[in-house]
Amino acid sequence: MKQLNTVFSIMPDGGCLVIADEMIKINKSNMLNIKVFTYLVIAILFCSCLAPSNQTTSTKAERKLYDYDIEAKLADMNIELPTPKSPSGANIVRAVRSGNLLFLSGKGPSLPNGKNVKGKLGADLDTNEGYDAAKLVAINQLGVLKAEVGDLNKVVRLVKVFGMVNAVPDYTEHSQVINGFSDLMIEVFGERGKHARAAVGMSSLPGDIAVEVDLVVEVRD
Repeated sequence: MKQLNTVFSIMPDGGCLVIADEMIKINKSNMLNIKVFTYLVIAILFCSCLAPSNQTTSTKAERKLYDYDIEAKLADMNIELPTPKSPSGANIVRAVRSGNLLFLSGKGPSLPNGKNVKGKLGADLDTNEGYDAAKLVAINQLGVLKAEVGDLNKVVRLVKVFGMVNAVPDYTEHSQVINGFSDLMIEVFGERGKHARAAVGMSSLPGDIAVEVDLVVEVRD
């Protein structure tokens, strides 16, 4: 019987590496050397006991998404979020959650007094006025978002924005108008506020509102 040269090495992660530089010779009755086999089993069991657990404890604090408080940020911006109303129409909800994605229904530029910014871009309103109207929509959607998740610090990121601009046929600055919505969201959420987007012109919008925006947001519990 030839001697087995075997090396046992404890890995940095607590695992065990067993290297045999020569194969075990089998005797005439094809019986494995019981002594060597026993040493191998003991070494493997010993190393398995040293291996660290990959499970995290339930008491571990969840990593924060922001290095500032979103609610405090809004206060610094002198933004007071409105209490959202239920959409008109019995078969409509203001938001639907599927997994970690929250789909918000379209909202318009309603003022604190309940009135809406109305009119067509390129006729009744200019681009700067449209930009301000889109900022109002962003504030209104933030109100919906807070009502749905309870804490805006749970917003992982904005995913998609779809902006609609009530405009005359030859108006072409739809993107500049919806920038009012996007810029405010990025100011509030930072890099997590950046999003995919579409900005399109409409021949009309409900109630002759100037702008309507719907969006998709990723949130966590």
